[in-house]
Amino acid sequence: MSKQRIVVVGNGMVGHKFIDTLITDDSVDYDIITFSEESRLAYDRVQLSGFFSGKTADDLALTDAAYYQENGINFVLNDKVTQLDTANNQVITASGRTESYDKLVLATGSYPFVPPIPGNDQAHCHVYRTIEDLEAITASGKVSKVGVVIGGGLLGLEAAKAVKDLGLETHVVEFAPRLMAVQLDDGGGQLLRRKIEDIGVQVHTGKATTEIVAGEQCRYRMNFADGTFLETDTIIFSAGIRPQDELAREFGLTIGERGGIVINNQCQTNVDNVYAIGECALWNNFVFGLVAPGYQMAKVAAAHIKGESLQFTGADMSTKLKLLGIDVASIGEVHGQTPGAQSYTYHDEIEQVYKRLIVSEDGKKIVGAVLVGDAEAYGTLLQLLLNDMTLPANPAVLILPSSGDEEASGLGVDALPDSAAICSCFDVTKGDIKSAVAAGCCSMGDLKDATKASTGCGGCSALTKQVLDAELANLGFEVNNNLCEHFEHSRQELADIVRVKKIKSFDHLLSEHGNGLGCEICKPAVGSILASYWNDYILEDEHMELQDSNDIFLGNIQKDGTYSVVPRIAGGEITPDKLIVLGQVAKEFDLYTKITGGQRVDLFGAQLHELPLIWQQLIDAGFETGHAYGKSLRTVKSCVGSTWCRYGVNDSAGFAIELENRYKGLRSPHKIKFAVSGCTRECAEAQSKDVGVIATDKGWNLYVCGNGGMRPRHGDLLASDLDDYTLIKYVDRFLMFYIRTADRLQRTSVWLENLEGGLEYLKEVVIEDKLNLNAELESEMQRNIDNYQCEWKTTISNPEKLKRFKHFINSDQIDNHLAFKRDRQQRIPAEPVKIQPIEVLELTE
Repeated sequence: MSKQRIVVVGNGMVGHKFIDTLITDDSVDYDIITFSEESRLAYDRVQLSGFFSGKTADDLALTDAAYYQENGINFVLNDKVTQLDTANNQVITASGRTESYDKLVLATGSYPFVPPIPGNDQAHCHVYRTIEDLEAITASGKVSKVGVVIGGGLLGLEAAKAVKDLGLETHVVEFAPRLMAVQLDDGGGQLLRRKIEDIGVQVHTGKATTEIVAGEQCRYRMNFADGTFLETDTIIFSAGIRPQDELAREFGLTIGERGGIVINNQCQTNVDNVYAIGECALWNNFVFGLVAPGYQMAKVAAAHIKGESLQFTGADMSTKLKLLGIDVASIGEVHGQTPGAQSYTYHDEIEQVYKRLIVSEDGKKIVGAVLVGDAEAYGTLLQLLLNDMTLPANPAVLILPSSGDEEASGLGVDALPDSAAICSCFDVTKGDIKSAVAAGCCSMGDLKDATKASTGCGGCSALTKQVLDAELANLGFEVNNNLCEHFEHSRQELADIVRVKKIKSFDHLLSEHGNGLGCEICKPAVGSILASYWNDYILEDEHMELQDSNDIFLGNIQKDGTYSVVPRIAGGEITPDKLIVLGQVAKEFDLYTKITGGQRVDLFGAQLHELPLIWQQLIDAGFETGHAYGKSLRTVKSCVGSTWCRYGVNDSAGFAIELENRYKGLRSPHKIKFAVSGCTRECAEAQSKDVGVIATDKGWNLYVCGNGGMRPRHGDLLASDLDDYTLIKYVDRFLMFYIRTADRLQRTSVWLENLEGGLEYLKEVVIEDKLNLNAELESEMQRNIDNYQCEWKTTISNPEKLKRFKHFINSDQIDNHLAFKRDRQQRIPAEPVKIQPIEVLELTE
């Protein structure tokens, strides 16, 4: 019996997935040949932007010649199928090659849509689709200063990251009134724009380009329909995709009104023995532009060819991405098209987080959600939607910041049914993961090899890990708490490795104890560990890539793209002369001035190029950085104590200054705040701080692990009636033990709540030296103190580092797009977005 001959036209991600699915069935042997008009076999287009951060074509490859040859798959590269002879079951290529088929699968994908703008075909106008396109963009970048991306959707923002990675002044031009108009609502789009502009990408919405002509300052000038224009040296079109249906259209297959090869639930076309899958296919008048639906189609077509019963009935278009370093997610229907739907909105302007949960009229089912700035809830919300699960009594808890109550949402992975789809790219259910764990998978690496879960777009990786850990725990295994996929160690273990082996750089740690290139989880975590132990200058080249945006510029980025400057005012005590200097600096640079809750002066509205100038004046007056931008000691708040107050029993202000000067610059898993009160009247609110000190008639009482904020926690009394020397020793030990053992981004309050043995164990460690560590902890703290430097001062004395404080890499121009107005006699951003209270608002749409 002869083998059934399968011809696959297109060897992109979906075409390769179809082949991979077909050959997994050992009971049937097929004669498979695939054609690609590109010069290489299938590669990962989802991760295409990684090309600009060091990934090679080989890194992106999904398969290779050896794999296909090993499995008996024939492949032809650089030869496009140009004719179909469906009467004789044959395909003909551009080179004249003819191949017969029993079954034909069209996986021709899509092509980038380039708007019909006069001048769109010039030398430095590109699309963003293939590796060859990326190579051309890279070549243009070498001879350009300014780059524009036309299109503000998913692919457009990916392209914008590529332009920014090339070091160009970056602009995004979008015809719609907001970014990601299909996936986001107005609130989400506004916040995404603000966050993108904060990192230096200029956004222009509501712009229709009418022509591209020669520029005066740059290579090209883009003229817009509203009479404005923008000059640029290179242009990338990323304005959407169109189905690659030319072949099918020419040779008799049914095509949709707006393009796409019409298919049924088995992915069959109107012509016998011909299937269409992926972005070239039109199902129920819908073209799916994500990889996951394409993979489902590939699975359905393969099943039908094998005689199995499987149908394609549509796909969820929810998506979770990190765009330009910003977490963005969209789930279900978010544009108010569901009658009676209500929404809960959480909007935190300070942390720049926007979450909107849309629920059914009766409040029992999820309709959709938008998450910008924090997409941690994506996995939970998606499962609620996909499995039609009933919402908890108070749905608001699903989008509110964690309160520390793990049961608050009423949903954990144990509540999901085995049929719940965890990885839509590879159709992996919770039941599949449970089976893989039962068969011996004990790590994410094992699970990826066995099921391919989270190896597609990666959006399900967090949820996949949760299901893996829960199932391992249910089976009695000890669950690992690896920091991320690049380190098979927890943060605590990495801290020990850095300390014991005296590792001074991320690359050294990665080469000896990790794998891959690192990620946004491990880099800042390791950067914090290195700073905690060695306290080196954080802008040294080997540390630069580890820092977040605030640390990189030694200031807090504000919503309009300016920065705040917060000098240290130890203990809240300041001389009149220094106070005058702050006023003079604020007046000279027209900075909005505010007294903070930590008894400091915050200067808002400084532009990037002004920061070194401001720092220089402050340093000349005796100020130094206040580290308001870092996960470090922020402030030591105090009252005036016995110096002035008739109730004070000790010098709280003097002791606060001593403590702040001792621990300033100490980097830690999260920010740390102190306070010192001069008596039990507690004017400095010490019991709501990470370290709180209260004077008594016998000395000092030491409180630890308190915090204010969203979930206030009263500090616990660690020790009573201490002298200055003993209290400082206890604080040294406490802080270094916290730095050694906490998880990444874990406040002291949550750390203590999760510390086995709790407060009593902490007392045994810090006071009784149960672990025989106290001498080490004190020594580590002293080394940190000895290595202290003012990061502002170090930066302004280094001409190379000062080059970073420019708006544009290749130009000394300043940012002229900022707009301000006067309010209460101070300069503030023009047309500010009203700061909503950090609470849930229930609205009826």
